[in-house]
Amino acid sequence: MESLPSDPFILLSFINTRLRDEYPSLDALCDDLGVSPSDVIEPLQAIGMTYMPEINQFR
Repeated sequence: MESLPSDPFILLSFINTRLRDEYPSLDALCDDLGVSPSDVIEPLQAIGMTYMPEINQFR
């Protein structure tokens, strides 16, 4: 299991880069990293970001 960055802005960059370059969906990324989707979604929602599956990115 890879640890996620604790800073939400660094987490945003980390997740969006991985989604763009390596994973077809948030679920695939979370499954591969061994984390729950809520471990990603909740800190990013706290800074106003929402996952948009149609573009596979948080905006």
